[in-house]
Amino acid sequence: MFGGTTLDKKSTDLTLKILKILDDKKALDIKGLYVGELTTVADYFVIASGTSTTHVKSLCDEISEKLAEDGVYVNHIEGYNSATWILMDYGSIVVHIFTKDERNFYSLERLWGDAKEIALDNALSD
Repeated sequence: MFGGTTLDKKSTDLTLKILKILDDKKALDIKGLYVGELTTVADYFVIASGTSTTHVKSLCDEISEKLAEDGVYVNHIEGYNSATWILMDYGSIVVHIFTKDERNFYSLERLWGDAKEIALDNALSD
């Protein structure tokens, strides 16, 4: 149960795993947002920043590799070549990895300000 809605446990667990992968790979300002009550696009958004375009790509690569080990594959990736904002579509989860400037410009946290935040501590305690 999250936000009064029964969610697919697989999506919740996968979101927590992504948060942990990002933390282990030294992503900055990691946020997990439950957006399922606000949009039909996804149940969760994961937002994080990298220190450079190289770091942003390595965060994307790490998520892809670690989840593939569990048989979970990304549906689609946008922005990998420019690596200022990479979007990874996992169906019920959309991962946004930004450079600091791009993240500040697009300000997704403000846009989705009504979303419930998932504490990173929940991912790290597993």
